[in-house]
Amino acid sequence: MKQDIILPTDDGAARAFVFTPNEGSGPWPGAILIMDAPAIRPAMFEMGERLAQAGYYVILPDMFWRAGPYDPPNIAAARAGDPDAVALFTKLRGSTGAGRQMTDVKACLDWLALQPQVKGEKVGITGYCMGGGISLRAAGTFPERIAAAASFHGGNMATDDAKSPHLLAGNIKAKVLIAGAEQDSGFDEAQKDRLAAALKAAGVEAEVSIWAGCKHGWVPTDMAVYNRDGAERHWRELEALFDSVLK
Repeated sequence: MKQDIILPTDDGAARAFVFTPNEGSGPWPGAILIMDAPAIRPAMFEMGERLAQAGYYVILPDMFWRAGPYDPPNIAAARAGDPDAVALFTKLRGSTGAGRQMTDVKACLDWLALQPQVKGEKVGITGYCMGGGISLRAAGTFPERIAAAASFHGGNMATDDAKSPHLLAGNIKAKVLIAGAEQDSGFDEAQKDRLAAALKAAGVEAEVSIWAGCKHGWVPTDMAVYNRDGAERHWRELEALFDSVLK
């Protein structure tokens, strides 16, 4: 069951969506679903619904809400150089950043804490593409609230940037699952090894790997590289992760 909500944040009123199981009245464990760069669209709603039907109260925030109303960007057209698509994508991506992303995650945590349909204080978070790095950063920023964190085909999680998420490994208390995409320059073997080493040194229970045969963007059903077997594996492993710590 999907519900459109207005999510109060420290920066203003954000657009977000809530999904709950079709049966029962809860309470259920809380989960945050962080979108990929192609933004809010039906494929993200499909994912919110599916996670909810696994027994979770799910919130999906629009990480591009500060840019105002928009139609989902055409990523293929942007990559081909279409000026309108490039302009929209640039506008949307430019409307957020590490600090604003954590403001929005905090708002999701605050929302979940106030809902009688949500049980417990600990929540899970999962992210895709740019959302993968947001998920990991959130685990290091809100360690007392986030008990499980997953990233699928995420990028730039262990770089030389001073704000790289892997630098927060020492704060993380969550159980972590990182699944990178094959032949993905945004998260290559070197980044995988650096991230795995940082999490291990911090004593974080984590699995960090690159999934063979899965290209960047393989989970959402509307992506050209959608991989059914890989997507179903993602659902199995995500639900197992969340269930292990939240149920």
